[in-house]
Amino acid sequence: MAGKDEKPTVIVRRVKKVQGGGHHGGSWKVAYADFVTAMMAFFMVMWLVGALTTKQREAVSDYFKNPSPIAGASPAPAPGMNGPGGASNSMIKLGGTMDLPKGPGAEFTRTPGDPTEAQRREQEKQRLEALKKELEEAISKSQALEPFKDQLLLDLTPEGLRIQIVDKQNRAMFDLGSAQLMPYTSEILHEIARFVNRVPNRISLAGHTDTANYATRIGYSNWELSADRANAARRALLEGGMAAAKVVRVVGFGPAVPFDAANPLNPINRRISIVVMTKEAEDAALSRNQAMPSIAPPTAAAATSAQATTPAPAATPAPTAKPGG
Repeated sequence: MAGKDEKPTVIVRRVKKVQGGGHHGGSWKVAYADFVTAMMAFFMVMWLVGALTTKQREAVSDYFKNPSPIAGASPAPAPGMNGPGGASNSMIKLGGTMDLPKGPGAEFTRTPGDPTEAQRREQEKQRLEALKKELEEAISKSQALEPFKDQLLLDLTPEGLRIQIVDKQNRAMFDLGSAQLMPYTSEILHEIARFVNRVPNRISLAGHTDTANYATRIGYSNWELSADRANAARRALLEGGMAAAKVVRVVGFGPAVPFDAANPLNPINRRISIVVMTKEAEDAALSRNQAMPSIAPPTAAAATSAQATTPAPAATPAPTAKPGG
């Protein structure tokens, strides 16, 4: 009977079922962490960009437009970028930005927000015309300049606004055969310095003489004299308050570029030329690979005006051993 009282042993086997994709999974946390990190980085960049100055933002923009370490070079576009269906290589139009170059060495294309080269030149021309008008009004009203208005010639050339201070019979701007400025010449240059400082353009100075021989010093000719006179004019402009950095070039042309070619001994050939230069003329003067700007005498209108106000010099025998212009 004992065998009948024994009960069978019950074995319970527990199996834990794991179902993927349940709310207890952790993969979504990784994706969320990546998203939060990206958003933090985005807002950090936006905060930094907002803290930059305008010049710093332009520098950053320029870097991304041309990331090549070599100035003027740019990486070639990836294949298919310019073909049908290819992605555009232009930056988002933010007004005033430029398209990225479309190949090695390609130049930037300006958007409508930027002034074109023609517009920039027109603005510069208007600025120089306004300066010319201001100088003409100042010459007519200034007690220091009005007596010498017929010796101050203003004209616009491809290189810029040219201001020429010329000699006149019995009223020279320098001592004869010397680079010493007359007192009234210094006053004229001091007045001109104030006006030159009003524009951002830089200047060049050139000295000219007549063809009279210079024989008072051995090895010292009209070429040295013209260069010394141009440099004396530069010093007078600086004394008048002109910024030293505005001077690009100081040269002497001797008698090589006469104002009155028909009469090489005319006092008007002895002159100082100050050119308020355009950007193109300045770049050409500073570049070793560019030809020097034209040094031709003034336009026909300026020459006619000067000849109308300057009496012809008295006939003199050919000079032999006297100080030059």
